[in-house]
Amino acid sequence: MEFDRNWQSKYMSMVSTAKRAVKNIRSGQRVFIGTGCAEPTELVDAMTARAGKLADVEIVQLFTKGDAAYAQKQFSASFTPNSFFIGQNVRGLIQEGLGSYTPILLSNIPQLFNSGKQPIDVALVQVTPPNELGRVSLGISVDIVRSAIENASLIIAQVNENMPWTSCDSVIDIYDLDILVPADVPLIEKMDEIDHPVTKAIGRNVASLIENGSTIQFGLGRNAELGRLPHAAIQFLKEKQNLGIHSEMVTDSILDLIESGAVNGSRKTSDKGKIVTSFCMGTKKLYDAVNDNPLFCFRPTEYVNDATVIRQQHKMVAINPAHEVDLTGQVCSDSSEGKFYSGIGGIVDFNRGAPRSKDGKSIIVLPSTSYDGSRSNIVLNLSQGSGVTITRGTVFYIVTEYGIAYLHGKSIQERVMAMISIAHPKFREQLIEEAIKAKYLPSTMSEVGDKIYMLADNSLHSTLLVDDGTQITFRSIQPTDEPHIRDLVYALSKETIYYRYMSRQTAFSHKMIQDFVYIDHRKDVALVGTVPEAHGEDIVCVGRYYLDEETNHAEVAFVIRDDWQNKHIGSFLFKKLAEQAKRNGITGFTAEVLRENTRMQSIFNHSGFQVKTKLQEGVYSYVMDF
Repeated sequence: MEFDRNWQSKYMSMVSTAKRAVKNIRSGQRVFIGTGCAEPTELVDAMTARAGKLADVEIVQLFTKGDAAYAQKQFSASFTPNSFFIGQNVRGLIQEGLGSYTPILLSNIPQLFNSGKQPIDVALVQVTPPNELGRVSLGISVDIVRSAIENASLIIAQVNENMPWTSCDSVIDIYDLDILVPADVPLIEKMDEIDHPVTKAIGRNVASLIENGSTIQFGLGRNAELGRLPHAAIQFLKEKQNLGIHSEMVTDSILDLIESGAVNGSRKTSDKGKIVTSFCMGTKKLYDAVNDNPLFCFRPTEYVNDATVIRQQHKMVAINPAHEVDLTGQVCSDSSEGKFYSGIGGIVDFNRGAPRSKDGKSIIVLPSTSYDGSRSNIVLNLSQGSGVTITRGTVFYIVTEYGIAYLHGKSIQERVMAMISIAHPKFREQLIEEAIKAKYLPSTMSEVGDKIYMLADNSLHSTLLVDDGTQITFRSIQPTDEPHIRDLVYALSKETIYYRYMSRQTAFSHKMIQDFVYIDHRKDVALVGTVPEAHGEDIVCVGRYYLDEETNHAEVAFVIRDDWQNKHIGSFLFKKLAEQAKRNGITGFTAEVLRENTRMQSIFNHSGFQVKTKLQEGVYSYVMDF
């Protein structure tokens, strides 16, 4: 985009210095500051320099990334920050009671301005120089800035040649501004390259939920030690196809995703082919990428965060961070241990819109513990003073580094088990005890012993494509599989039950189902095969082995639902279990097989291992040495 090089002469009556411009700010006024890395730093510094001549000025902001010199104790009589989303630069002051936090949905902030319920006296913003048509661009931050400009009594704009020109809804007429302050200063840059094992594990789990053709939102919020958790999935999405982006914020991390070809927006229902965002925050590499680039479409918050707009996208996936989640699914995202920490942002907007889209998902991400591991972020009850951002009735997916819990439509008992299964192992025993005491779980759950606290082996994850084109996903059994295992055993034919259990039983007690699910992962392995269904997934097969520590041989057995037999699933299960057993140093397998069960015999006889058999009373005893 070519700028008008003579703009200062053309609009001379509007041009001023920062020092002269901020003299228009008076005590008792409400001053809005532009968002994130688009903060007009020269104007903010000039305003702060006048602290001694100002009193009781309220600083309204979504959040800023500058030094926020005004947010210091010595200036508390002059400036009071009021943030819709608490950033690091004002967090200390607000937590000490010297600043304010306004909890509000991101989508509702523009109406707060438009209605006059929060009038703005002065708006300090940053724009590009005007083009030949007298238009300027808001550049990297449109969000609530556009609404602030439309409603402020006085708009002071820092005009910076380093601001990228962005399009769609970011362009305004220069006469919509009042005072122009030329500035040639670098934009604020924020690196975000933390590569922590916890962050990567969360990202990998989230990526497993994202299908080809999805449109993705990456929510606000950054963990000081772990980085932007919603963006952690990006490195695992490069092999996906036809992804789109509709997100209030984008960072440098999306550039690799674009370059990989995974993002093209071709399957988006609206804004097809466009990356829609309301602001970006990153490095010069990102700012150069968005500059005059028609791929990027910057729209205001009232559009990007509108749940009605969000739900129009097919396969809309929202990824947002939380600080704490209780066992029933209540999510706290704006506070930590009772102190206000960040803000609501767009988490509620997207949690409303994404699940209502066709095949959409809302995903909440958080590390299982505090950074030092001293406190579980999955708790019986939210910490005192922590607010409920998402209620238990509207929660869907919760993801930690230990797995995925799907809570929507689940009972309290199912939710509790799902949440404990993705908690850190060292806190699981405590959570089980607390849940039993709270009557969330029956007292019989204490009978599973220490099995629930052990961590299943993620290395067992694999897939099999059967002849009809269906993909079966194999993974370790989880505590949340209890209802699925119950469904499986009652779906088996009498013949399959007889072959597997060598009995004619038709009923399975709750204790028997528990014994199938809660295993000692140190000695035993259980591998389930799942297929996706509308309610989540169905288990179609189970393979497991039980180690005899005296012989270092493990007894192996598996069962496959009748309608999934004769698809080579048994051979695949056996192969995977054998691979795991060998990794664990086990010498071989044993098995008991009825004489009539020729299919199982065939799998063992063609295993490639040293096989010994003995027939006694109609049952073959197998010993297979690796």
